[in-house]
Amino acid sequence: MNSFKRFTLWSASLLMLCCGAAAQAQTGPAANPVLKGNQVTESALVDALAIEPPEAASGVMRGFRPASKPGAPPVKAGPGKASLLITFATNAAALSADAQRQLDVMARALQTDTLAGFSFRVEGHADARGEAETNQRLSQQRAQAVADYLVSKHGILPDRLNAVGKGSSEPLNKNQADAPENRRVTFVTTRG
Repeated sequence: MNSFKRFTLWSASLLMLCCGAAAQAQTGPAANPVLKGNQVTESALVDALAIEPPEAASGVMRGFRPASKPGAPPVKAGPGKASLLITFATNAAALSADAQRQLDVMARALQTDTLAGFSFRVEGHADARGEAETNQRLSQQRAQAVADYLVSKHGILPDRLNAVGKGSSEPLNKNQADAPENRRVTFVTTRG
């Protein structure tokens, strides 16, 4: 296998967890620390994606939300955003084995009591090479590939995941348009 193919495969399987660069640029690095390698754990994902639980509504309830366990500590609200940097090969939306392993960790986090009552926007991103329309379509395919994997492999309810393509509008590495980290997926917690 030549070095270019090895680099492409490596780029496609490179996974790290960090918080979105756009949010980091606006709020500073301390607000959204970058998680890498062995820092990508269920608890780290829960901490990053947890937000204040919705306030209890008065009157008639139309659905149920998981309740806190008696004696459990209150949920600490996180930033509600984590970029699971599932990088993709150029012009591709296929998930590598490494990407699937990282999504397995994400699925466990999404199934915790802390996150069970929330929905998530799964944002796909593309680098700036190519036409805007092509990048938009590709970023949507990447987000959908991640959502489909979580639904089919782990039974995450499809209603909890909203796949959205962002095109090349939010690069993490603005200095290198074709950087692998610009081809990624970001999870954003929504109230559901």
